Amino acid sequence: MENLNWLTANQAAQGIRDGVFSSRDLVQACIAQIQAREPEVQAWAYFDAEHALTQATKADEHRAAGKPLGPLHGVPVGIKDIIDTGDMPTEDGTPLHAGRNPWHDAKVVDLLRTAGAVIMGKTVTTELATLSPGKTRNPHNPGHTPGGSSSGSAAAVAAGMVPLAIGTQTNGSLIRPAAYCGVFGFKPTRGLISRQGILRQSEPLDQVGGFARSIDDVALLGEVLSAYDADEPDMTPRAPVPMLRLCNEEPPMPPTLALVKTPWWQQLDADTRDGFDELVEHLSGKVGEFELPDSAAAVLDWHKSVMEADIAANYEADYERGADKLSATLKELIERGRSVKAVDYIKSLSRIPVVTEALDEIFDRYDAILTPAVAGAASLGLESTGSPMYCTLWTYCGMPAISLPLLQSGNGLPVGVQLVGRVGDDARLLRTARWLVESVK
Repeated sequence: MENLNWLTANQAAQGIRDGVFSSRDLVQACIAQIQAREPEVQAWAYFDAEHALTQATKADEHRAAGKPLGPLHGVPVGIKDIIDTGDMPTEDGTPLHAGRNPWHDAKVVDLLRTAGAVIMGKTVTTELATLSPGKTRNPHNPGHTPGGSSSGSAAAVAAGMVPLAIGTQTNGSLIRPAAYCGVFGFKPTRGLISRQGILRQSEPLDQVGGFARSIDDVALLGEVLSAYDADEPDMTPRAPVPMLRLCNEEPPMPPTLALVKTPWWQQLDADTRDGFDELVEHLSGKVGEFELPDSAAAVLDWHKSVMEADIAANYEADYERGADKLSATLKELIERGRSVKAVDYIKSLSRIPVVTEALDEIFDRYDAILTPAVAGAASLGLESTGSPMYCTLWTYCGMPAISLPLLQSGNGLPVGVQLVGRVGDDARLLRTARWLVESVK
């Protein structure tokens, strides 16, 4: 019964179903880990141990009564503090929303509860999910950033506090902290998961995903969260995707990967460049280089125009009533967003399908794109959460992406490798990711 908190979500759910241990046992193990590591890591914006245990007890009573069990029955999950929960605060990482208590769960939280999950608490986000860091520290070395904006979610999973946590990404807010904290971070195709009840930053760019310590777990999480929501404008009715089963199938033939260095390859640190060289050499014959056109660099500007204009619009009320409570960084971002011309905004939006279609030809030859997730290991200091630019292109296009903890820097900190798939091919991407991880063991 020791170290239950380090089980994967699939292992935990199976153990509870089989009666090897109870949800209460598992939650108590996670609480003990939180109590041990939280003073150093500071991953939680809201955590109530008794409330978590109450949920676990109800889950055990549900099982004892012989009722049907969901795929995450009794499993603890952390929720980023921009995602509404009806039974605990959602304060969005800003004093302007302190004490905010939503009446309803976000759709993803509702789906988690339906699947039997225990909502463990709210994980730290950066200020309004933008650039100004929260209190969280990297679990591998507290002097280094955990990344952002889903900092608490990534750190909580990496520190063994919960097997699963939910995050969001508008630029690099999920892949980057996963890469820095050494966990799996999965951002599905835009429109696969509902955003109802989640802080709106930029509707064309906001995407939801999760963190785990195994590919099986992010597959299970994606499967649970991808149920159709008629209130989500980017979703269309579709048959459920059995991500967990598909990601565990053997590929019909060994996958091939397109190494996309991006225009920012020279900004990688030496350890990361060397790591990629070794990875490509190890995968001899399975990797071909695909060079992006120079125009790809313009995506950073197009993404910036859309994101900053939308942030200025969506955060206008906070800016008008409490600019003095916002960080200088966010105020400057909002003020830049207010100056974006309508013609530039429309042009930047209109390029999304054009760029996505152009990138689609890669997948006629390759199963996935192999590309950096970050420039290197998490930087020393907590003033910055790092650059998201290695994620921007794929987020802009709404393509599925996953960070795999495959590399390590010279100072021992983890460095994630990013795989990107064709829009809508989430399960195939996860299958390829599994093959890659197993190939480098």
